[in-house]
Amino acid sequence: MQKINYQKKLDGIIDDITKNGETPSLLLHSCCAPCSSYVLEYLSQYFKITVFYYNPNISPEEEYKKRVAEQKRLISQLPMKNAVEFIEGDYKPQDFYDIAKGLESIPEGGKRCFACYRLRLEQTAKLAAELKIDYFTTTLSISPYKNASKLNEIAEELSYIYNVKNLPSDFKKKEGYKRSIVLSAEYNLYRQDYCGCIFSKRENQRNI
Repeated sequence: MQKINYQKKLDGIIDDITKNGETPSLLLHSCCAPCSSYVLEYLSQYFKITVFYYNPNISPEEEYKKRVAEQKRLISQLPMKNAVEFIEGDYKPQDFYDIAKGLESIPEGGKRCFACYRLRLEQTAKLAAELKIDYFTTTLSISPYKNASKLNEIAEELSYIYNVKNLPSDFKKKEGYKRSIVLSAEYNLYRQDYCGCIFSKRENQRNI
């Protein structure tokens, strides 16, 4: 099976909206401030962005609150062409534990993560449809540890279910991940050492 170049697909969409003089709306699911830094810098040139912070997988609650605060701070400080709005989703960890049931021992990057992708992307697609936002996507693909193909596959499926356009993404491309590291240092952003859930934290501690 031929590998899909999601950055090339994104480039095509951006070219079209630029030629048409449009500034469509985008609901951007964010996992954390560091990952969103480059994505906001990049996409805010072309879209009116609302950041949707929905991450019931994050544990413990103190960690969740710290990441929310950093996300808000970054939005308030990062220079962007178009103003960015912020929506915080419900923090209900049980929603994550429900979808992770039976998958607790699977290593990070496997089926548990895919179920978590879907949980967060589905809420994003659903909200984008409710708010009549043109596109939705997620910052998750910027991470070298996240499966961009799976993320886009799930998002495409959800785009049909909720009748809202998925913005294809693989934000690692164009040195996106490296740029996020530079921006994180520039804005002194809190960079966590695990994905967010209790299972990834335990796995990280075992590998130290």
